[in-house]
Amino acid sequence: MKRLPLSLALGAMLVSPLSLAKTVEAVASFTVLADIVKQVGGDRVHVKSLVGPNGDPHTFEPTPQDSQALAGAQVVFVSGLGLEGWMDRLISASGYRGRVVVASSGINSRTMDEEGKTITDPHAWNSMQNGVIYATNVMNALIRVDPDDAATFRQRGAHYIQQLQSLDHWAKTAFAAVPPEKRKVLTSHDAFGYFGQRYGVTFLAPVGFSTEAEASASDMAAIIRQLKAEQIHTYFMENQTDPRLVQQIAHETGAQPGGELYPEALSEANGPAATYTAAFRHNVDAMLQSMKP
Repeated sequence: MKRLPLSLALGAMLVSPLSLAKTVEAVASFTVLADIVKQVGGDRVHVKSLVGPNGDPHTFEPTPQDSQALAGAQVVFVSGLGLEGWMDRLISASGYRGRVVVASSGINSRTMDEEGKTITDPHAWNSMQNGVIYATNVMNALIRVDPDDAATFRQRGAHYIQQLQSLDHWAKTAFAAVPPEKRKVLTSHDAFGYFGQRYGVTFLAPVGFSTEAEASASDMAAIIRQLKAEQIHTYFMENQTDPRLVQQIAHETGAQPGGELYPEALSEANGPAATYTAAFRHNVDAMLQSMKP
């Protein structure tokens, strides 16, 4: 029997189905969505987040490196609902011609009237019920891109969705135990509308859906009057926004700081909100703490 040279024999032993498994190159618009892709995809997916930790997806300005990342991607994930106003320009500049997956597809969106215009609220992921829709859309998209690994994506996706459903139930139960008049929170901008709708929490903010919006003097006066009338004594900063505006309101009302929330950007890996689920749990815990008598 003819024998292989030792080097070739060792090489054949080292080659396994796992080592031959391909990795899907994915790009996600911001950290929350990138983490969902990572949790569903596992080691079968390499995902780059365009907006980094503690970054503001409203005011993000893409770089040439971001364009290069899109050019080499097999699939691009966006949240949609108007969050990534810069994405179309970036896709055009990169020459990307692949699939763009809108993770919010199927969600009943919220709107508000802002200066005579109807604006869609893009922060759908802050309701964990919607997070399940995001994860399902991501799972189905990865299966389309890499059908050979469909079983892995389905298994990981189902396990992750169960985690999100458990968190949703936990948050609903926890807030239901708080008297409605205590379920009120002051934040920097209106990023928690879906959260408030799902969990029965009222949010007050000096500016609207986008951090690029500016609060007028009348807006400031109105929210200060409301905070005093409703006796809201705690305010929260957001990790991706300038805190000075909400601090000014707090100074006028005597509200005390309740900590930092993570509505649209995860923290660094060693921070308290390094994943989507960790950010949600942190936000819920911080709010509940502020509502205690």
